[in-house]
Amino acid sequence: MQGNGYTARTLLWSVIWVAAAGACLWLDRFPSFQSVELATVSAPAAADTKAAPAPEKAAQPEEKGKASERASAPVPTTTRMRPLQLLGIALAILALCQIISLITMVHLRRQEKPVAEAAMVARIYKLGAVVAIAVCTMYGFGALNTVGGALAAFGGMCAGFSLQAPVSGFAAWVLVSLKRPFRPGDRVQFPNLALTGDVKDIGVMYTVLDQVGGSIGSEEAVGRYILVPNAMLFSQVAINYTVIQSAAYMLDEVVVRITFDSDWDRAEKILVGAAEELTKDIIAATGMKPYIRSDMYDYGVYLRLRYQTRVKDRAEVAYVISKKIFEDIQHEPSVDLAIPYIYSYRTGMRSAASRLEDAQDREAANIRDIDISMLRNAHPPTETDVIAQLAQSIATQGLLQPIVVIRNPVENVYDIAAGHQRFEACKKLNWKTIPAIVREAPAAENGKGVPSNGKSVAAKTV
Repeated sequence: MQGNGYTARTLLWSVIWVAAAGACLWLDRFPSFQSVELATVSAPAAADTKAAPAPEKAAQPEEKGKASERASAPVPTTTRMRPLQLLGIALAILALCQIISLITMVHLRRQEKPVAEAAMVARIYKLGAVVAIAVCTMYGFGALNTVGGALAAFGGMCAGFSLQAPVSGFAAWVLVSLKRPFRPGDRVQFPNLALTGDVKDIGVMYTVLDQVGGSIGSEEAVGRYILVPNAMLFSQVAINYTVIQSAAYMLDEVVVRITFDSDWDRAEKILVGAAEELTKDIIAATGMKPYIRSDMYDYGVYLRLRYQTRVKDRAEVAYVISKKIFEDIQHEPSVDLAIPYIYSYRTGMRSAASRLEDAQDREAANIRDIDISMLRNAHPPTETDVIAQLAQSIATQGLLQPIVVIRNPVENVYDIAAGHQRFEACKKLNWKTIPAIVREAPAAENGKGVPSNGKSVAAKTV
């Protein structure tokens, strides 16, 4: 619908400009419109005198006098361009521009090109029409020589600056065409531009690439065309993957991590066998068989399967080989894939939380209410104001965390290991018992007895 509307507008303007140009040129034929002149020039006097017949040798004195009067008389002026004539020519140029645009649009639509391309070409036609109308206007006013000289000088200076890149691009195109470092169909890489692509066309100004990768993390053509100015090729390093197009192969690898207790020889046979099975034609063409290289790492062994592959089929070949290796390892109990101990951050956090809950459950199993008279505080706190504030908090909210005690089997008492201030606060509140996590004393101390002051096991804590 958009293309039909653009075509209709172009056709309408073509008809309007043609009709207006015809009307102006038709009106210019009438004498009443021809009396107005834009610019006149005087014909050279020598032209009339040269056109006059040579006087005869025996001419009379009267005839000689008339001839001299005709030579000295003013020469009639001639008109370059009349207003309607100039307007008609300008309108005719616009009409021609619209007609050419219409023809171009029809041609591009037959080639199934978008309307935007026709609009782009039409702008070039309009620019040419404006230049042509400006030239005709200067000619009509008789200022073409004066203004044209100044514009030519200025235009030459501007062209010198603006054509540096196009001239360099043209020179690069000639050089690439002669030396042929890459050709249409080659896969090339420009490291400085971080760009890899398949060469589609090498034009006078641009080299067209079908980008490889970019939007995906693989070396496959994505169908996104990139225009690289040829002028840039003089300062770029180009890597050609397919110097020999009929045999465009390169070395590639698939990395597999196996555990330390895997059967190395069996794993190597699985990898090499998969590559040999899936790249038979490439091995026959290149004569190079797959092989293994290895590295050690924290969780196992890197086995690097290296093989020859077609440049443009690299991603697909790596996929089928990886799938084949995975399936074979699943059916081989002597080979196992190595993975880190923690699969992911979330898994690690869940594991840590589970261990914490287990520890808390074990602690909860050892919580008992112990008579305060059986508790011994080896480090009684001296901050009475702190004890008072803590007692007020416990009276309001309760004891949120039990104290930690160590049982002294010799003296049948419990030494406070953590929670000295909480113990004093509960005593201040006249509690009879207090919740406590009971831990057993170390074996060595159980045998020898715990010192009566409890300093060996008690620590000053809140």
